[in-house]
Amino acid sequence: MKTMSRRAWVLYALVLAFLGGLCFLFYTFYTNADDWAMKKANRHLYTSGTLTTAGTITDETGAILAQTVDGKRTYNEDKTVRTATLHVVGDSEGYIATGVQTSYKDEITGYNFVDGIYDIKKYGKGNDLQLTINAELCATAYNALGKNKGTVGVYNYKTGELVCVVSKPSYDIQNKPTENINNDKTGAYEGVYLNRFFSGVYTPGSTFKIITAAAAIDNIPDISEKTYKCTGEYKVDGSSVKCMGKHGTVSFERALNVSCNSAFAQIALDVGAENMTKETTALGFNQSFSIGKIKLAKSKYDVTNASKLDLAWSGVGQYTNLVNPCHMLMIIGAIANGGTAVQPYLVEKITTQTGRVSYAAETTLMPQAMFSATTAKELQELLRSNVKNYYGDSKFRGLEMCGKTGTAEVSSEEGGDDPHAWFVGYSQREDFPYAIVVVVENGGGGSSVAIPVANKTMQKAAELYAD
Repeated sequence: MKTMSRRAWVLYALVLAFLGGLCFLFYTFYTNADDWAMKKANRHLYTSGTLTTAGTITDETGAILAQTVDGKRTYNEDKTVRTATLHVVGDSEGYIATGVQTSYKDEITGYNFVDGIYDIKKYGKGNDLQLTINAELCATAYNALGKNKGTVGVYNYKTGELVCVVSKPSYDIQNKPTENINNDKTGAYEGVYLNRFFSGVYTPGSTFKIITAAAAIDNIPDISEKTYKCTGEYKVDGSSVKCMGKHGTVSFERALNVSCNSAFAQIALDVGAENMTKETTALGFNQSFSIGKIKLAKSKYDVTNASKLDLAWSGVGQYTNLVNPCHMLMIIGAIANGGTAVQPYLVEKITTQTGRVSYAAETTLMPQAMFSATTAKELQELLRSNVKNYYGDSKFRGLEMCGKTGTAEVSSEEGGDDPHAWFVGYSQREDFPYAIVVVVENGGGGSSVAIPVANKTMQKAAELYAD
């Protein structure tokens, strides 16, 4: 009897071991099937390590950005469009991690966990993706950047559609200059595989004063009546925060108009490290965001161990502050939208090999408001004042723009001695609810360099979208 009992326990143990192994095998298959199916050795998907069997990628108008013809991946007929949309479409080798051809690889190849790549073998291609970007607008933004490195992004702050995403440097995907990229000693192709809009982070410079202004509105009850004195510097802790001019006595509104470092250094100190941290946390700093399957680089703000001087510099957008351009676009969009940001999206719809729409994008509000309605309204008025009373509406004819420039000082480790030029803003026209962010790396002044790029891009966007 005891012998039979021992045998039964051994049998139970074997059954448990078998079930455990089966579960482990299933889990391993579930978590790795995608990677196994997508390996570059899979001849159904790749030829010589290059993705070839995939669906068609189009822009919002239906213009072809990428397709498979006779077993070869081909791209838009226009060289400028191919170059301008490279970082969104992505390369077929997978170097550009945020490109659709990599981040949405399952979708464009038609892979799924149940059927694997069966449908590719059956239909000879994957699913089709329609993107929200406009190829013509991307080409305009790309040309507007000239010879500069940087990024431009435009989105509809009411619906969330990203209509322009451009990153530079770039190259013609149809005729990749492999030798020039691999042997580049000039820096012309530095970071060429990085989509600066999604994956870049930059010192924000004076564009960060929008955030400091929001913190002041939320924490200093009489901020709109306060005045600040600027002698060209603000002394603190035996040192000083330098200002670009001697502005004399300025109001809160005028301080933002002229981008007075002295005033905003004082404002940051008056708000305090704790409240500055609360404000930036509410806006998503030090947090992860995703645009569909594309993960954004984190914006960073940390004054945990900051001295008074450091806190003052953080308030003017320097110190260790870093901002992702797409995140900044979301912040300005939230202001334009009354305090709540609309989630940006890049993929409009996915259509299967049989013509069925398996995914269609919808407008989605972010879970929490970035600003209160009151704060958003005050910021709207301040940003409109910047353009109307300082930059001049002539810089954006007919667009009724609100915005802020930035001239961000950077160290040699960040790319050189010349500052990054920023502009972030939006049109307040009811028939044209679009926001824009521009970063020109080592470009110089935001007003002289970034505004012309923003204007050219937004004028084209108005031509395409305004009612």
